[in-house]
Amino acid sequence: MNFTGLLCFLLFLALVAVISFSRARKIRLNTTAAYFMGNRTLGFWMVGFSLFLTNLSCNQFVGENEFVYVNDMTVMAWGMSSILAMLVVAEFFLPIYLRMGAVTTPDYLEHRFGPRLKKIVSLIFLVSYLVTLIPTILYGSAVALNGIFHIDEALGISYFSAIWLLIVMVGVIGCCYTVLGGFKAITVSDLVQGAGLLIGGIALLYFALRYLGDGSAAHGVHTLLGSKKEHLNAIGGAKDPIPFSTLFTGMFLINLYYWGMEQYIMQQALAAKSLSQGQKGLSLACLSKLISPLLLNVPGLIAVHLYPSMTNTAAVFPRLVGDVLPPVMTGFMAAIIFGAAISTFNAGLNSSGTLFIMNLYKPWNRHANDRQLVKAGRIFQLSITATAMCFSPFILYFDGGFYHYIQKISSFFSVPVFTVMIVGFLTKKVSERAALIGLCFFIVTYMLSQFVLEVPLHYLHVVAILFVATVGLILAVNRWMPRAQPYEPRNLAVVDLQPWRQRYLYFFLLIAGMAGAFLLFSKAGLAK
Repeated sequence: MNFTGLLCFLLFLALVAVISFSRARKIRLNTTAAYFMGNRTLGFWMVGFSLFLTNLSCNQFVGENEFVYVNDMTVMAWGMSSILAMLVVAEFFLPIYLRMGAVTTPDYLEHRFGPRLKKIVSLIFLVSYLVTLIPTILYGSAVALNGIFHIDEALGISYFSAIWLLIVMVGVIGCCYTVLGGFKAITVSDLVQGAGLLIGGIALLYFALRYLGDGSAAHGVHTLLGSKKEHLNAIGGAKDPIPFSTLFTGMFLINLYYWGMEQYIMQQALAAKSLSQGQKGLSLACLSKLISPLLLNVPGLIAVHLYPSMTNTAAVFPRLVGDVLPPVMTGFMAAIIFGAAISTFNAGLNSSGTLFIMNLYKPWNRHANDRQLVKAGRIFQLSITATAMCFSPFILYFDGGFYHYIQKISSFFSVPVFTVMIVGFLTKKVSERAALIGLCFFIVTYMLSQFVLEVPLHYLHVVAILFVATVGLILAVNRWMPRAQPYEPRNLAVVDLQPWRQRYLYFFLLIAGMAGAFLLFSKAGLAK
């Protein structure tokens, strides 16, 4: 075991914890607004870094670099195409949520359709977090940390036992942040971790290229770009795991849902002090997506040259970190990766508590005061953590790539909700009953297409087809079951709704950067 690295790892974690809790201590956590939303006081720096770190979990460090090692750079499409989705959210979705004073994204469904649909969607979110989000975060972080510090070898235990031990450690630490520090502690830690991630990411690339180039980073770049060019291509063909055509079908729909409707993501923007700060924060997160391939994909490219025949491909990224970095930097990088995992875990846990308390528990127990609601939220979060800890280690036995598993299973929960919310955004007369029928239709047909029938189409194309079919079904059903009165939105805003005046210039530059990234990693660029 790298004891110097382990010591640096623990010291950096302690530093982040001290900074986070000292800043969060100024907010009393005896109200739901303070505990779940940080009293809506986030500026754009905190919104942007929170979105970046919440999205950037160990799942991506492990999963995307594994994908690049096994296949090519086509996995980059998820991050790059999300830039356009985030800009749509900043321009259209965020103003709708803030205007109605939403605490959770299903709040919109109650305003637009009715309380029944809000409760059903809240349950779907909670099941999704318990089945896919929180367990995969715990598992991914455990794989990364064991790959860096070799806990199984140091303690003389099995790989499965080491993964379970690390899962418990990550779960306990993350739960302490959420339960003791609330939303404010999470966002402060994100800001510190985000700055550390940029430093650690640059250091990792430098040392990895030096290692590849036998002491010369320039020679390492030459080796990386001079051979095995098929791994440099981000434009997937029809038979690739991620065809480029999916960017314009299911992938775009999933990204729109993820950045504009997923509670644990959107909660960061809903806590902004104004619409302008929220839009700037989303743009800052877009900028981070432009540079994220340097962390999520390029290490996988370097590993292709260093480790040509790895059997446990999920260990590609942690092995690279452990091999190329000096002991001190190894500990620092491990702490950053761990922090990214904790950030996503905290966001998922905080949002789970928000959804349960505000959308399910509070309507059931109408006489509960804020102190009782916060206490119930903490108990629920502890229960979710304990349940996820029991399930997470068994992800080890799932067939197929880790990242591919996450994306495919998450589609089961995401796009049905997205479909109903988009219909709500674009129409005024669709009824709650028609929306419920559409929601059930999508879930059942997607399950049949992926687990029962053999459909000769990529699952992202299936998602897009079902989206169109479900929208058509909802509109058809609504002809017989229309809403009694057209929906009229109400202004219940608690923050300033003045938009960011210079946003269109920055939106254009971000879209140009997205197109440039695809051109760079294509057969017209580096893969030529």
